[in-house]
Amino acid sequence: MTVYMPEDLKLSIEKLVYGGEGLAHADGNTVFVPYVLPGEEVRAVTKKRQKKLLWTELLEVTSPAKERGKPRCVHFQKCGGCHYQHISAAEQLRLKKAILRETLSRLGGIPWNGEIIDHAAEPYGYRNRAQWAVRAGMPRALGYFLPESSVILPIDECPVLSPLLAQTFLKLQDMTRTGTLPAGTQEIEAFADSRDEKIALNVAFERFPKTASELMSVFHGALPQLESLLLLDQKKNKFELSGPGHLMQEAGGYQYRVSHLSFFQVNRFLIEDLLKTVVANAYGESALDLYAGVGFFTLPLAKAFRKVVGVDANLAATRDLQANAELAGVSIASHNQHAEEFLKKTKERPEFVVLDPPRAGLGARAAKDLAELQAAEIVYLSCDPSTLARDLAVLTNSARKPKEIDAPGNRYEIKEMHLFDLFPQTFHIETLVRLRKAP
Repeated sequence: MTVYMPEDLKLSIEKLVYGGEGLAHADGNTVFVPYVLPGEEVRAVTKKRQKKLLWTELLEVTSPAKERGKPRCVHFQKCGGCHYQHISAAEQLRLKKAILRETLSRLGGIPWNGEIIDHAAEPYGYRNRAQWAVRAGMPRALGYFLPESSVILPIDECPVLSPLLAQTFLKLQDMTRTGTLPAGTQEIEAFADSRDEKIALNVAFERFPKTASELMSVFHGALPQLESLLLLDQKKNKFELSGPGHLMQEAGGYQYRVSHLSFFQVNRFLIEDLLKTVVANAYGESALDLYAGVGFFTLPLAKAFRKVVGVDANLAATRDLQANAELAGVSIASHNQHAEEFLKKTKERPEFVVLDPPRAGLGARAAKDLAELQAAEIVYLSCDPSTLARDLAVLTNSARKPKEIDAPGNRYEIKEMHLFDLFPQTFHIETLVRLRKAP
C-alpha cells in the first residue's frame, strides 16, 4: 500500500483562474493555490492530488505582489466564503475580466476582444441574504460551513453583510452562545428588504422543541425588525409561518413581492443598474423571460412589449410573479415550467429574450432550441463563465460547440459584454451578454 505524503512546494504564481485560485507549475504538475496574486512567490503544501493536478494550502507568501492588501475580515482564509479580500476592488475587477476572456476562449472558442463594461459598487456591506449554520457542539455558535466540508466555523463578523443583516447576525449569535436560541435549530437563512429596514427568516429545526407559537414568540421578541418568519420541522416535513410570508423589494420604480422560498438578486447596491442594463432599449411586440423568478425583468418588459411570457420552475416564484404583475397593473403569461421543457415545445416567436439561469446554465440542447426561436435579440445573464462559454458556443455557432449539437440555422453575434461585480471579495463572475441575430 502506497502512503501519500503531502509535498512542501515553492511556486511562482502565473495567473488567477476561475474558482479563486492561482495557477502554477512544478515538476510537470499543474498546481492550484488559494489566496494569491499573479507574480507572487509562495510556499504551499499539497492537500489533494489527481494525476498531474495538485490542490494546495497556502503556507507563506515569500514575495508578495505590490497589489496585495490587508484583508478586512478576521476570518479571511479560514471561513472560505471570500477569496479575494487580499486584493483591492479595482484589481479584482481587472483580474475577473481577464479570467472571463480566458474562460470564454478556452472553453467556448469565443475570442472576445471587445470591451467588457464593468459595473461595480461598494465592495462591502452589499449582501441582502445570508445563511448560517448552528454548531451543535459546545460552545454552541453560529457560523459558515467550511468549503467542501460539514465542519462549521463560528464567526464574529461578516463585513459583506448589509448593516441590518450584520445586526441580525450579532443578535442571533448572542442568543446561540447564551443558550436562548431554541434548541434543535440547525440553520437560519436571513433576507433583508431593499431599504434594509425589515428582515425575513427561514429557520430549520431537526424537530420543533416547543410549539410553533412559542418558537415564533422567541424570534419576534428578540428581533424587532422581523417581518416574516418561516419555521421548518424537518422530522415532520412541516412548515409554520408567522407574518405575511414575503418581503417587498423595490427596483426601477417597481414593487416586488419576494416570498421565503423565492430568489431575488443578492447585491443591494447593483440591483437598479442591473435592471436598467438588461432592459435598455428593449421594446416591441413580444418578449420572453426565461428563469423569470419573481418578475424582476418581466415587469419592466411588460411595459415595453405588447406580450410578455415569463417561465420559471419555482412555484413560489411563479406565484410571486403573478402577484407582482397584478400589483404593477400589467398582463403577463406565466408558465411554472423548466425552461428547457418550455423551449422544446413552445410555439412562441419572441423578438426579445432575457434569461438568467442558475450556475448550470441553459445547456447546449436548450441553447439550440433557443436559437431556433429566431429572436432578434437575446440578453443572457450568467453567474458561471464556464457554462456561459458552452452555451455561447452554440448560440454563436463557434467551432467549440458540442459535437452532438447541429449548428443552428440562426447564428448570433455578441454585441455587448458586461461584468457585474455582484459578489465582491469572491471569485464569482456575473456576466451580461447581449446577442443579436446575425444578418
